[in-house]
Amino acid sequence: MLAGSAGPAVATAMRVIVGVGEVGGAKELIPIGSAHIDSCLYHGRAGLDFAEQLVGHGAAVTVPTTLNVSSLDLLHPRLVHGDAETMVNGRRLMDAYVAMGGRPTWTCAPYQADSRPGFGEHVAWAESNAIVFANSVLGARTDRYGDFLDICAAITGLAPLSGLHLDENRLATMVFDVSALPPPMLHSEILAAVLGYLVGARCGTGVPAIVGLPHLDEDALKAFGAAAASSGGVGLFHAVGTTPEAPDLKSVLTDADAVEWVRLTRHDLAAARAELITATGDLIDAVSIGTPHCSLTELTRLAELVDGRRIHPDVDFYACTGRTVLAQATAAGISQVCEQAGVQFVTDTCTYITPVLRAGHRTVMTNSAKWAHYAPGNLDVEVVMASLSECVTTACNGKAVRHDPDWALN
Repeated sequence: MLAGSAGPAVATAMRVIVGVGEVGGAKELIPIGSAHIDSCLYHGRAGLDFAEQLVGHGAAVTVPTTLNVSSLDLLHPRLVHGDAETMVNGRRLMDAYVAMGGRPTWTCAPYQADSRPGFGEHVAWAESNAIVFANSVLGARTDRYGDFLDICAAITGLAPLSGLHLDENRLATMVFDVSALPPPMLHSEILAAVLGYLVGARCGTGVPAIVGLPHLDEDALKAFGAAAASSGGVGLFHAVGTTPEAPDLKSVLTDADAVEWVRLTRHDLAAARAELITATGDLIDAVSIGTPHCSLTELTRLAELVDGRRIHPDVDFYACTGRTVLAQATAAGISQVCEQAGVQFVTDTCTYITPVLRAGHRTVMTNSAKWAHYAPGNLDVEVVMASLSECVTTACNGKAVRHDPDWALN
């Protein structure tokens, strides 16, 4: 393949795979079961040129391949206010990855679109939350695949045996003990997101193990991983007693005395939450949830909260989700309840990377630590990190409503 026997596109892809493998010290390549492509989000002509060159040379994926969020919402095009170049080239980029055989899922949460690798299965997934979810929650094995490398792995069906594909790199490098947190905080709706933000900031690119947690469902684990991968570079975490590789702490540690232990306090969590609130007033222009994309369970909960209520006319409420999940929600009558209340669904993209917010929006509430972390820099807005129920109550009232005294910083 490297020598060109399978054509120029495969040779190009293999040069990238081999080069990265050499840099990472890999001794061999391994077959992968699937890929998830982040490169389909338009960042400029370089990415488009690369993809269209591959297409022109006859590139085709050789493993099941899902596609990450793009720069457009093809189902709700009126919501996106992008410039002409981004709109045209963004669509060309999407078309190029579909032409190579990518499945047009257009979601950062492919694990919600029936693409779930098995325990121990090697895959090549890009997008930070997808990576950490695959490794941590599913127990599959993927390294941190970035743009261009992801499609090269999908074309060749191979990846370097390095990084988080290896047993020794999946052991915990830090232990966070949350057993001293007060019960109201430990069972709070926003615990996972705020804790993930705090752990990521302190752990960097390490592998954290968390002890003392109650059992977390998949949506909470998703929120934790997305936050930890944003404030730091976490590609794998172990929620001891919950995630599949960590039935107990000793399963992910070779020597408990050789790693750093951090015992978190109520003040630590409250301070982390405070970092995710940059707004000073109580007026809210918009609410954005679904970073990562909302699951069907989350949309069901949203429908329960908004049923019989109405979003305030001065507030825009955006719920980002994958088109597969939205179709399921529509079939179940869930999306209709949300839309009747004034919720606007965003698919194929996300509000923190694509211009969906209206001009003049200055303050946004979200239940996502990832969104709260990135949006001030990306969009030049002020943010308030809150629970889903607080987001809904705020959106209906037109100003920030908080009912979480246990998170007060004092």
